[in-house]
Amino acid sequence: MEKRIEIIEEVTVRFAGDSGDGMQMTGTLFAKNCGAVGDDVNTFPDYPSEIRPPADTLYGVSAYQVHFGSKKMNTMGDKIDVLFAMNAASVKVNIPYLRKGALIIANSSGFGPSNLKLAKYDSNPLEDGSYSDFNVISIDIPSIMKEELKDLSLQMKQIDRTKNFFTLGIAFWLFSEPLDITIQWLKSKFGKKIEIFESNVRALKAGYRFAEQSPEFKYRYEVPKANMKPGYYRNITGNEAAALGLVAASKKSGLPLYLGSYPITPATEILHHLSGYKQYGVKILQAEDEIAGIASAIGASFAGNLATTTTSGPGLSLKVESLGLAVIMELPLVVIDVQRAGPSTGMPTKPEQSDLFLAMFGRHGEAPIPIIAARSANDCFYAAYEGAQIALKYMTPVFVLSDGYLAQGTEPWLVPTLDELPDFEFEFAKDPNDYKPYKRNPETLARMWSIPGMKGFEHQIGGLEKENITGIVTQDPKNHQLMTEIRAEKVAKIVQDVPDAIIEGEQSGDLLIIGWGSTYGAIKNAFDKLRNEGHKLSFVHLRWLNPFPANLGEIINKFDRIFIPEGNMGQLGFIIQAKFLRSVLGYHKVQGKPFTALEIEQELIKLLKEGK
Repeated sequence: MEKRIEIIEEVTVRFAGDSGDGMQMTGTLFAKNCGAVGDDVNTFPDYPSEIRPPADTLYGVSAYQVHFGSKKMNTMGDKIDVLFAMNAASVKVNIPYLRKGALIIANSSGFGPSNLKLAKYDSNPLEDGSYSDFNVISIDIPSIMKEELKDLSLQMKQIDRTKNFFTLGIAFWLFSEPLDITIQWLKSKFGKKIEIFESNVRALKAGYRFAEQSPEFKYRYEVPKANMKPGYYRNITGNEAAALGLVAASKKSGLPLYLGSYPITPATEILHHLSGYKQYGVKILQAEDEIAGIASAIGASFAGNLATTTTSGPGLSLKVESLGLAVIMELPLVVIDVQRAGPSTGMPTKPEQSDLFLAMFGRHGEAPIPIIAARSANDCFYAAYEGAQIALKYMTPVFVLSDGYLAQGTEPWLVPTLDELPDFEFEFAKDPNDYKPYKRNPETLARMWSIPGMKGFEHQIGGLEKENITGIVTQDPKNHQLMTEIRAEKVAKIVQDVPDAIIEGEQSGDLLIIGWGSTYGAIKNAFDKLRNEGHKLSFVHLRWLNPFPANLGEIINKFDRIFIPEGNMGQLGFIIQAKFLRSVLGYHKVQGKPFTALEIEQELIKLLKEGK
């Protein structure tokens, strides 16, 4: 039957079900397909911390959200337009985030008496009018797939596992997407497992065919291609981008890359990705704990490697003592912290921006460390690369902050060539007659770097305070004050490599929004919308948090009110107030979910109505 086609500029789709229903795979494949055909994409994986929580419970719902369209997708989307739900719990958890009139495509076999009881429904919402505000299409997917696969020797449990590809087939039909990209992926993944490959391909095609033939699907949609800069693109997560940023830094600097890390959610994928680049001289150690991971990285840096360690939340707490060692030894080290909701184990699969205080202040003694925060999944590449540049140029550990939303969400990435990336500035000591371990570059205060085993460059190094220039162990009080001041001044000098902050919107006036990290997309969308409506607003996004851009204080003093949305209880706001002696209006979200543009827009409208 002929279906009506509607052209839409953007749409938000969410796939939801139990943790064993394959929703993360389904969402990932759908997002890759959207990116491959030329849409801009922004995604948010949302899943429980347990590997397999109790089935059909509200707590056990796993989801993957895809926001795609013909313009720049800065966020995961404000409200869900289409929800694919494998059971009753997945609808109940996500219904608060649906726009009125949204399409719910529900697997009716997941709405049996047991499913409903665990989802805390008294009656079947597919039948009692509970979903009257939405357009609901109910499909018994396992029954369809049982008939579709009856000639294969599969058990019902195996047939049930194909429901995610049936769902994906519907999604591809609904948004006029091709099937061949996913079929090729299935062939590469399961080509040698004939029955698995065949059953999933059949499921994919069956879902597509069902939507095409069913009278309940009255419309299908087309999303025009995004107007993107020409070049080679790939869909990338923030963790993969960070790993590639480190590999690129290794190739560009000519130094072998070493990663010493311990697996921890949601940073582990950086370790996984780097393990696939051994052909480029990358060495990794999956250490027995967080302390061993960073200690091995410090040793690798001492031996002349581009050294890095990755972690999240509790793991960073365990690395604190060794961070002080890296500071006093003045060795280059890139520390990537993928922030998650805490404290303690907290909500390990959920994003938060709550490690800023720990990165800024969380060490005993005076141990300043520069901090750069990525603002998008793509920017994780550039933040990791830039962190390596600064670490080598200034002989210092550097924090690169990401979070679970950036790290595991995806977006299309325009792949740069090595020639397009900036060069590295560093050098090893060359003249043994002129060598002293704490003799410094006058412009950067970076000390000389010599590799163990170089004849004539023997020296002492370690956690005890050293005499300026000579590096001899000393407890002299005045020398300790001098060395402490030099280390602080060295980090402060990094400001000469930090670009000035740029004001978007009014260059002075009433209200200035300041953002950092993953708040960028939501703030940017809300800011642009309100500006287009005629509101006078200004926006500065900070990538460098220590040191701040040199002109930040001057910018702040041009505005009457400062508004800072953060995925914490106001950590950047606290630092801004302390440094610039200006009160800050904070807006804080610690729910394990990123800000939406709508949330920030509504808060800004309140502030604009209140006035000064």
